[in-house]
Amino acid sequence: MTTDTALSDLDFNPGELAVGPDVADLLFREAHTVSTFTDDAVSDEQIQAAYDLLRWGPTAMNTLPLRLLLVRTPEARASLAEHMSEGNRARVLAAPLTIVAAADTNFHEHLGVLVPHLPNARDMFAGDAAGREAMARSSALIQVGYLIVALRATGLHAGPMGGMDAAGIDADLLADSGWKSLLVINVGLPAGPESVRPRAPRLEFSQVARTL
Repeated sequence: MTTDTALSDLDFNPGELAVGPDVADLLFREAHTVSTFTDDAVSDEQIQAAYDLLRWGPTAMNTLPLRLLLVRTPEARASLAEHMSEGNRARVLAAPLTIVAAADTNFHEHLGVLVPHLPNARDMFAGDAAGREAMARSSALIQVGYLIVALRATGLHAGPMGGMDAAGIDADLLADSGWKSLLVINVGLPAGPESVRPRAPRLEFSQVARTL
């Protein structure tokens, strides 16, 4: 399937998956949050491959506000660890790569490229900093979900963490960028069976869906 493939071209029946069970397992059913990783390096090319998938997911007005800070150097890793909750510091220091997923509150500067059918799109947001931040956060959080699935599609595993001092990260690592940190995600290959917890239960469709 390419980006030019129409849904009507796909051969599947309602209630069935359009992908094979191996793909569904890789992306969802057998994928776990990982807490400890091997020392195998995670390359920029692998992260770019994941981004090249996630960027096709929908966002409000095609704003694409998700930004990725790839934390690699010992100095940057130590600075980030200082802003993590106590239980997450060692994980950041040990992971082969840590990504700070952030929302770009200056996303409007790219709207001339991203929204060519609305020539005044940038000006619509230029004077509304609060509105831009709210919109950036909501769409970037959606993109974080795409990012985790895209990382899995490249053969990598993710350990997303929310226990952090976001304001401290913004001031220390994202100063003057307009980026606002949302989550910290460790990325790599699982160190072994102890790297993941047993699968926790999930709610059934009947428990989460209502029809009006």
